[in-house]
Amino acid sequence: MTTLIDTLNRPDARPRHPEKAHRPDRTIARKPDWIRVKAPGSPVYRETMEIVREHGLVTVCEEAGCPNIGECWSKKHATFMIMGDTCTRACAFCNVRTGLPGPLDAAEPDKVADATAKLGLEHVVITSVDRDDLEDGGADHFARTITAIRRDCPDTTIEILTPDFLRKPGAIATVVAARPDVFNHNLETVPSKYLTVRPGARYFASLRLLQEVKERDPQMFTKSGIMVGLGEERNEVLQLMDDLRAADVDFLTIGQYLQPTRKHHAVERFVTPDEFKAYETIAYAKGFLMVSSSPLTRSSHHAGDDFARLRQARAERLGH
Repeated sequence: MTTLIDTLNRPDARPRHPEKAHRPDRTIARKPDWIRVKAPGSPVYRETMEIVREHGLVTVCEEAGCPNIGECWSKKHATFMIMGDTCTRACAFCNVRTGLPGPLDAAEPDKVADATAKLGLEHVVITSVDRDDLEDGGADHFARTITAIRRDCPDTTIEILTPDFLRKPGAIATVVAARPDVFNHNLETVPSKYLTVRPGARYFASLRLLQEVKERDPQMFTKSGIMVGLGEERNEVLQLMDDLRAADVDFLTIGQYLQPTRKHHAVERFVTPDEFKAYETIAYAKGFLMVSSSPLTRSSHHAGDDFARLRQARAERLGH
């Protein structure tokens, strides 16, 4: 059984999904045997949690109810979520709190850098909520966080998972100029599902973001991910792969969508491990340097190991 972390009962609790409160309940489908994770609780898991709490940081591991939190935190791997715990979007799949966010914490970049050092991270993943309320969508805050980590942890490689910076001119350039090692932005689903799954976003705007990153820095690794089981058709997934390759994206992740609560989008189907393997084979044939495709694949799962493999794959392709 998958363990989801319940963050609804915190002392500062307020309605987590006010825009979803009046939606009809959707049945949560029973998970198949191939979706199993261990409940968290190891000593290293608790140590990681203490470091996160000590620095007053937010992690997407907790906020999104990631099923891999027990494994990752037991290895001192955590994905930091900057710019608060409240998102200005209301995607139907996401368990992150929605509403009007508070002001940015100017000290947060230094806190993230210090936590990265204390955890001894060789590879760190930084993501964020959507901040449509900010003029630059939070691009400068991303850049300052990258700079702080470079200063305190010069040997740590940095992967960022950004929002789409929709209608935020100059935002992509600001983040690329800070030179993260991997620039990740998830398409999340196929175009036909955007209206119901990701209504605040635009499929081709997200594609264009990934393309612009490559245009500004052809050596920067780019990455994107999708969930399956939302009602998409197989041919739509294959077309999405072609769209990402046209934007020269290096790394594709494909994972099973898991419904956080009865108010979220229902799981239409549990995709089998064999189907995930088939997607992986096809994606490699289409030219991706790296593909991670499995029921429990998430954008930042095994990110450090995957980054090492990504660099090796590029070196082999270039004949080095």
